[in-house]
Amino acid sequence: MFGFGWSKHRRKTMMLSLAFVVAAALAAAPALAQESIKVGVLVSQSPPGSVIQGTEVSRGLEIMKDFINAGGGVLGRPIELLYEDSAGLPERGRSGAEKLITADNVVALTGGHQSSVVLAEIEVAHRYGVPYVNVNGWADAIRQPRYPEVFNPSPWNSLVSEAMARVIAGMGVKSVVTYAENTDYGIGQAEILGRMLEQLAPDVAYEFHVIDRQAADYVPVLLPLRRNLPEMVVTIALPPYGYRLVNQLYELGIAPSPRTWLFEGAGISDYPDFWSSVGPAAESMLALGFYHPDMQLTEMGDAVVAEYMRRHGGAPSRLVLQAADALLVIARAIEAAGSTDRQAVIQAMGEVAVEGTRGTMTFPQAEDPLFQQWTDIPYVVYQFTQVDQTLEKATLIMGPGQPLDVGKLQRP
Repeated sequence: MFGFGWSKHRRKTMMLSLAFVVAAALAAAPALAQESIKVGVLVSQSPPGSVIQGTEVSRGLEIMKDFINAGGGVLGRPIELLYEDSAGLPERGRSGAEKLITADNVVALTGGHQSSVVLAEIEVAHRYGVPYVNVNGWADAIRQPRYPEVFNPSPWNSLVSEAMARVIAGMGVKSVVTYAENTDYGIGQAEILGRMLEQLAPDVAYEFHVIDRQAADYVPVLLPLRRNLPEMVVTIALPPYGYRLVNQLYELGIAPSPRTWLFEGAGISDYPDFWSSVGPAAESMLALGFYHPDMQLTEMGDAVVAEYMRRHGGAPSRLVLQAADALLVIARAIEAAGSTDRQAVIQAMGEVAVEGTRGTMTFPQAEDPLFQQWTDIPYVVYQFTQVDQTLEKATLIMGPGQPLDVGKLQRP
């Protein structure tokens, strides 16, 4: 389904064409007079939440909302997005979900992008029987309650950890130390990575440490590594603390270094503020991601990328595509149900196949941790070899249609 076969010239030409078509459609869109269909959005708009994640999710949702409304809306009605700031705190996510459901009467909820917050929000969605489309909550625990209201077009920890373990095994690394943020997502991914390494590379000595995501200084936690450097350090932490962790590993001379690889596992390297936040600390870093400019997207995916570039400049992060897909799933389910009745939408969401930005999404009721999880999510592993290097120029180690090739790696 996905590959890296398109030429850069063809892709650039197509994106420019799509940008023109989309801009023209938005400008010419008729006003929709009927009452709007309200969709609740829960994102981090303030610390300690990942504000850059919240911003990218909001941008993806707004682009897809405008596409849908330009095409006549859903059931002849416009989509309206109502926002609540979760601030990356479970209690704020819980109260925001409650308000959107009971006071604003939204048809569905989406936007969640930090696992601890998503876990709080889905409890509210389940209690009220409201469909919830998870944009970026990776924790397997989000899927394990098997709530019929919760649908996942987002990555999940077991997928990420298995992909990383395969790369580590292929590299022949013998000692790995992981630093994970103190959240359901961070701890869960670190634990699963350990289990995956036991299966795929049983000779690897593995340990992980939990760090406080709000700490201003990680030096006291990192200093012991200097006495006995591992062959690889893995970081599992979201911005801004993920950036701080990468910077301090570099400042202490730990990683990346000739002795120690650095593997970033939280998918933060395609965010707009990545290079301005880490600079030389990320040179030679390995990263796992869910978007690459050479990845073959659907026509919808190309249109979203083109519109993002027109509005904001630069390439989007994966979160933009994931958010656009989440809203598209909601819209297609409402269309299929022929109604905004929440139970009818939930029923339809479990049955429809939706062609999104990255492929055709379905949500089968599979076993844990894949309950109502889209499983064909494409991903890539790459290495930066220069400061300020774009994703397009980073060295691809593995991707859809491209088997793992550790021979391409360059030592720090």
